[in-house]
Amino acid sequence: MEIIEQQKLLSEKYGSSFCESSSLLKVGISKNIKDGLWLINGMRHPLIGDTTGWYIWAGEFSTEDDFFIPLHVEHLTELCPIVLKYLGLAPGWRFLVTENYEDVWEDKSLLNIDN
Repeated sequence: MEIIEQQKLLSEKYGSSFCESSSLLKVGISKNIKDGLWLINGMRHPLIGDTTGWYIWAGEFSTEDDFFIPLHVEHLTELCPIVLKYLGLAPGWRFLVTENYEDVWEDKSLLNIDN
């Protein structure tokens, strides 16, 4: 099944509208994502410029300025494929995933960001 179909099905399952994350847009991703840490978290703010609004991290969240780095969606196929099926969730949604667990929920506070 194509990833877009998986994303649409997952969005429907949780009651989110589908909002594509183009492979040419960027996510903010933690540098430790490739270290094999679990839990993997994602949260989606509104889309701005050339970004999807997604921030994805492994393990504990950090407020350090360099915690997130920009990465094009297309590179997630190699770096962190487990998150791909969640990237169709609309802004204002979150996920938490491990190899054996999934939690997806709406968090409308993500829509209120300072510009």
